[in-house]
Amino acid sequence: MVARAVLIGLPGSGKSTLARALAAFWGCDAVDTDDVLSASVGCSAAEYLRTRGEEAFRREEVAALGVAVDADAVVATGGGVVVSEGARDLLATQRTVWLDCDDAVLLTRLGEGERPLLGADPSTALARLRAEREEWYREVSVLRVDTTGEIEEALARLRDALETPA
Repeated sequence: MVARAVLIGLPGSGKSTLARALAAFWGCDAVDTDDVLSASVGCSAAEYLRTRGEEAFRREEVAALGVAVDADAVVATGGGVVVSEGARDLLATQRTVWLDCDDAVLLTRLGEGERPLLGADPSTALARLRAEREEWYREVSVLRVDTTGEIEEALARLRDALETPA
């Protein structure tokens, strides 16, 4: 099975929020790969990353993505899912949508959230993550949607871009 849509993008781009909203609109499930990973490993995705390291985390993340896309759902991924070649291969077979907006908006949305890869200097870390991942986001996505603004505006742009569910 292929998910109805898979949402990728940097932390704060709206993947989880927009996955739930789009799934509600389409009348299907929303699946977050961080939730799938957490259920598999018995702790939060952030805790697993912090305690087991990025290499172990990325292996579990690819497995979680495989489970998530096998559902009639809108899938929200972790921002770094594109780091793994296996994940990129899987994303390239899906209706993958890159959610993006300006770094200043992302930083405002992230606030005090638990983001181990952003560390003590989130602005610099976010710019580094964008530079590292942007080419991969572009490579695996069929659409890029600007998620600046209120959730309703971003959802309208996303729905317009997708037109109808797969």
